[in-house]
Amino acid sequence: MSNPTQKIALVTGAGSGIGRVVALGLLEDGYTVVAAGRRPEPLQTLADQARAQGQEVLAVPTDVTDPASVQALMDTVEQRYGRLDLLFNNAGVNAPAVPLDELPLEKWFQVLNTNVSGVYLCARAAFGLMRRQLPQGGRIINNGSISAHTPRPFTAPYTASKHAVTGLTKALALDGRAFNIVASQIDIGNALTELSERMTRGVLQANGSVAPEPMMDAVHIANAVRHIAALPLNTNVLQMTVMASAMPFVGRG
Repeated sequence: MSNPTQKIALVTGAGSGIGRVVALGLLEDGYTVVAAGRRPEPLQTLADQARAQGQEVLAVPTDVTDPASVQALMDTVEQRYGRLDLLFNNAGVNAPAVPLDELPLEKWFQVLNTNVSGVYLCARAAFGLMRRQLPQGGRIINNGSISAHTPRPFTAPYTASKHAVTGLTKALALDGRAFNIVASQIDIGNALTELSERMTRGVLQANGSVAPEPMMDAVHIANAVRHIAALPLNTNVLQMTVMASAMPFVGRG
């Protein structure tokens, strides 16, 4: 049965990086967190850490590119809690930074399947539960990127995927109005995680040089998600950019 005093958040890609930091932040705000990701071990580590602090994380190994896996995830949420208040649609992958004609086609499909179809499948399943539940409604926050605005060299799959996420976010924001479902997107630039740490040692720039780039603590992404999640459903931040201030995004470079 649904408990109206219990806030339920689902975070995909929760086992590491931005997803894990966001999950920890939402726990601090009193959410019960459903942590989804491909690898069971880090999800269970997160759940054990939360339990030791008197918080609740339900670890659900999930492949966001598999419709059946995503539906099983949402069925678990509905059966366990009866509702979903927040989805942070975070799971994503990148591809090697190589010239377009040298990129294996399977890498293109992997990025699109995860970053576009995976985001769509999770949003679709969450949308359905948020429509059915009482009270109706909820919030979906998609993980975008600086690449939703401007590409880096040799990032066609990732850039295309994040432009697609922007379109999906706007469509969700429109289609959700009748059901009190609100959609947002956070475009992230240079948050320091295990995967992005390499950027501190050098990243290919638009002029062909390789240069280290400034980074920011991923906790600021968690704080941005928490800020949007705390708003009433009649108020929205449709699109927010959170970036390391000195990264090469604004201006020429």
